[in-house]
Amino acid sequence: AVADAVRAAVAGAGRTVLFSGATVASSLAVLFVFPFPFLSSFAYAGIAVVLTAVVGATVILPAALMLLGHRAARRRPADPRREAGFWFRLSTAVMRRPVVSGGAALVVLLGLGAPALGVDFGSPDDRILPSSQPVRAMYDTIRADFATEDADAIQVVAPSLPDADIAPYAAALSELDGVERVDTHTDGTGAWFAVVPTGERLAEDPTGLVADVRALPAPADVLAGGYPAELTDYRDGVVDRLPLVGVLILGVTFVVLFLMTGSMVAPLKASVLNLLSLSVMFGVLVWGFQDGGLAGLLGFTPTGVIEPSIPLLMFCIAYGLSMDYEVFLLARIKEDYDRTGDVYGSVPRGIARSAPLVTAAAMILAVSFAVYATGEVVFLQQLGIGMALAVLVDATLIRGVLVPALMRLAGRANWWAPGPLRRLHDRIGLREDAAAHPPQTDMAVLLD
Repeated sequence: AVADAVRAAVAGAGRTVLFSGATVASSLAVLFVFPFPFLSSFAYAGIAVVLTAVVGATVILPAALMLLGHRAARRRPADPRREAGFWFRLSTAVMRRPVVSGGAALVVLLGLGAPALGVDFGSPDDRILPSSQPVRAMYDTIRADFATEDADAIQVVAPSLPDADIAPYAAALSELDGVERVDTHTDGTGAWFAVVPTGERLAEDPTGLVADVRALPAPADVLAGGYPAELTDYRDGVVDRLPLVGVLILGVTFVVLFLMTGSMVAPLKASVLNLLSLSVMFGVLVWGFQDGGLAGLLGFTPTGVIEPSIPLLMFCIAYGLSMDYEVFLLARIKEDYDRTGDVYGSVPRGIARSAPLVTAAAMILAVSFAVYATGEVVFLQQLGIGMALAVLVDATLIRGVLVPALMRLAGRANWWAPGPLRRLHDRIGLREDAAAHPPQTDMAVLLD
């Protein structure tokens, strides 16, 4: 009996675990697109954790259960009817009034995500640290008592600049808006210019000053570096690749969900809902950290910008987790639909079977992420607040309200795919084995 139970679990839930791991790993893998080692390191570590978890769930856990036998868990009779459960009742109520319920949830989510439209990506500075830190105190003193930022000068190197052109070029650099002075150094074969910005220009628009320096006509080839230029190039390297990241992460997860469900509509719906939940995360980031809405509560100094790598990292992690929940949810709904052919009844039954697991996982992750918000570094606070909120919104409003509402409205179209793709999916056969289940309630009566 134990062997049969383990075999059935691996044949069914094991496939879901594989699909779930594939979606999370693919979401993290897009970090390799960026030419920054620290983002790649997150991808390597995250994918390794996912692969370890998949192997543990599909290989080690079944072996352990076989060794433990009946000692692994107390045998309980299966509950053939889940209509008394909270998630079943909630999804059934939503499906009775899908437009009203789904519309209300959509308004709430769009309202929370609206501030994301005003996001302003910029470079971090010492203000990400608490004011009690010595480095922060030093820079606060410089900003308050000194007009220039010598330590953050833009370094301009002209290896082959003739001596006769050094003074005119230095004068042209000094005339740029926001430049306090230009220090010149030469060794007879070229020149090095330290373009010292004013504190105001460095705080308000360091990337603009770098662009002005690089756009200034020079009598010879010049290279611009220094801290402001490094931050500018880093930001551009992240922002320029965001469209490619979006295409890759949406495309890969779309393919994975199609292979699991055989539907073109279900993956599209899942992607839209995931992006909707992530918009809430970004909206709170902009309102709370860029605009300073949470500054009083968390005790940080808002800078008016969001450092781009943190939202990017949060996007990849949160999108993977959202798809992880979606995989478990769709797997249970599709399994029920394949077995019963009940378009509407399969939705609340599938949600009732998967929601306890998804909700428990979401609560654990939300608490784990929220711990970061107790730190004093702004990056950690952003990660903690944003990820905890994204996980909770996804597991409640998205999976509990919008999913059943949209699936009720779509009906049989939920599982639609063009003929050639349907035949391709049938040949591949990536679906769970349906186990025997007791008769189900006629949902036509409940939804009437």
